[in-house]
Amino acid sequence: MKKALILFVTALVLVSCKGTDKYVLRDSLGKVNKVLVVTKASDWNGDLGSEIRNSFGEILVGLPQAEPILSVSQIAPNGFGSMMKVSRNIMIIGEGKKEEFYIKRNVYAQPQIIVYVYGTDDASISKVFNEHKKEIMDAYIDSDIKMTQKIFEKKKLDESQFETVKNLGITFTAPDNYNKVDDTGDFLWLRQHLLSGIAKTGSNNILVYSVPLEDEEKVAENIVNVRNQIGEKYIPGTNEETMHMITEEAYTPFTSEMILDGKRTFETRGKWEVKNDFMAGPFLNYSVIDKKNNRIVVFEGFTYAPSVNKRAFIFELEAIAKSMKIK
Repeated sequence: MKKALILFVTALVLVSCKGTDKYVLRDSLGKVNKVLVVTKASDWNGDLGSEIRNSFGEILVGLPQAEPILSVSQIAPNGFGSMMKVSRNIMIIGEGKKEEFYIKRNVYAQPQIIVYVYGTDDASISKVFNEHKKEIMDAYIDSDIKMTQKIFEKKKLDESQFETVKNLGITFTAPDNYNKVDDTGDFLWLRQHLLSGIAKTGSNNILVYSVPLEDEEKVAENIVNVRNQIGEKYIPGTNEETMHMITEEAYTPFTSEMILDGKRTFETRGKWEVKNDFMAGPFLNYSVIDKKNNRIVVFEGFTYAPSVNKRAFIFELEAIAKSMKIK
């Protein structure tokens, strides 16, 4: 009887009542791009832990400072109590009778994603983890993007007020602290000043425009040329005659293919700089092939935040970009 009462009280701690017959999970806690790994200290300090840290700790492409794709922390199974169970991103590792991998969502809190990796010994666990590594990392990142987008929806910028957005026939979800820098009807530039938190100066920026679709198979190789032309035309430096944004020549951008809004899209991560000046930072460019309208819709975000890490700023721009839809 006593054991049953304890289980009942524990259940009440993990949920809150809503109405007379519905229960909702507690809000999850934790920073974006951070994963809590539940495993024995001996495993974490051994080869298995090194494997996980090295995988999640791969350097995110395009950032001036070296920053990992995902940050990780570890806790032993006996320390995985009710406070830790409300973490948003969790990976549980352990030994079992067979090799297993599966993902559950919103188990103890919401939004939450828990990845389970089991093997018969450390080598077996490592094998399962490596087989599903990309799927695991994508699951955490996609979950954090959806959560970030929901936060932005609560204080959403009315993007329909901009002529360029109306002319292009697109929608996207950005927070309402972005302000217009330029809106020509063909080109939109929005800026969010970074004057609080870790960044005491600088900005996050959004660019939206389109270019004609001439050869679909050459879109990727022309991305740098297109953005350099846009920078020269629309994004000046402190001296408008001699300074403008370009793609940093000393760093080769990385382009990969994906699907955005159901359309073939090229994601490019790289670094920008201002020609003849010392301003620079990372950018994230999505070139979406809109065959129906014979064009490429470009949504780019770039960050200027001197002397601080920039992963969180670029991640917010990624969440905004991936909310874009073409009507």
